[in-house]
Amino acid sequence: MLKHSDIWQAIDQLAQRHGLSASGLAKRGGLDPTTFNKSKRTTPDGKLRWPSTESIAKVLEATGSSFTDFVGMADNAGASGTLPAPVLRRIPVIGYAQAGNQGYFDDAGYPVGNGWDELEFPHVADERAYALEISGDSMEPVYRDGDIIIISPAETLRRGDRVVVRTREGEVMAKQLLRQTANRIDLVSLNKAHPDRSLAMGEVAWIARIIWASQ
Repeated sequence: MLKHSDIWQAIDQLAQRHGLSASGLAKRGGLDPTTFNKSKRTTPDGKLRWPSTESIAKVLEATGSSFTDFVGMADNAGASGTLPAPVLRRIPVIGYAQAGNQGYFDDAGYPVGNGWDELEFPHVADERAYALEISGDSMEPVYRDGDIIIISPAETLRRGDRVVVRTREGEVMAKQLLRQTANRIDLVSLNKAHPDRSLAMGEVAWIARIIWASQ
């Protein structure tokens, strides 16, 4: 039988899997950010407060997780009594607008040089992954001003992936990959107010996959 603590620990583990805090998970599901706060897990007089099935359903949908996954996390929490601590890695981060400047990337699209800040992020396998902080509204509604996107130059690209592309002239764009051949790359704009792009591969300095976003 699942206990009150098992359910709440499963929610915490779901958040950790997606690099989120409990409040970040609630926001991802369109809920009030305080929905899963620890202060909400008991009433002021000490009675146990359970998360609603509606709130659980919303965050499962928002994270692409199944109810079976969630029950498995709750079972594991009950068996161990504790959640495994996420492995945090420091990764470099700069502003999106800075990514077009010289000196931040090598020819393969890996971060180099000075001027990078750092943030701690769990579950990033690529040791050369980095982050960009979005500025402006050119990528709304997918990415908004202030969102953080994590980019992995080592990830294999597939049709439909969201990617960051830097041209040899220093233009940086976040798009969806429609098609890539030996000669050209076709990109779909995330904001329909901006045009799709088709570039000759000779124009492309590098292209890398977006593996996570903080929205």
